[in-house]
Amino acid sequence: MLKHRGFPSRLTGTDFQFTIRRASKEGPTKIIRRERFRDRKSMDRAADEGFMAALWYQFGEETFERGNLDAGRLSWLFGREVVPAEDPFDPQSYDALMRIDRAKAEASFPAVFAGDVELPEEDDDDDWDE
Repeated sequence: MLKHRGFPSRLTGTDFQFTIRRASKEGPTKIIRRERFRDRKSMDRAADEGFMAALWYQFGEETFERGNLDAGRLSWLFGREVVPAEDPFDPQSYDALMRIDRAKAEASFPAVFAGDVELPEEDDDDDWDE
C-alpha cells in the first residue's frame, strides 16, 4: 500500500480521518459513491472541502493511487469530483488509480480553487507501520 507522505491524516481539530495507518488484514474497504444531501452537517461539508483541498494540493490534475487514502472519505467525493482513472477500475484495491475532475470539483468546492481554504496540517507522524 502506497503511503502518501505529507498528506494530512485528518481535518485539523476533528476526528474526520483522511488517511489510514496500515492496510487492513481483511483487505481494502470498497470505495462507493455516497450521496451528499443538502441537510448534511456543516462539519461534514468542511471535511469534504478540506479533503478536496488536500487532494488538489497534493495531486492537482495528475492521476493518483488510492494507497492509504481513507475509503470512507474518498466515497463522499467518488463518482463526482474524484473519478476512476483506469478501466476496469477496482474499487477494492489499494492500487486503484483515480483523478480529480477539475470542472466538477471546482463547481462543488469553489473556495478550494480560489485559494480560500486553509489546508489541513500535514501529518508529522513518521512512525508509520508497514
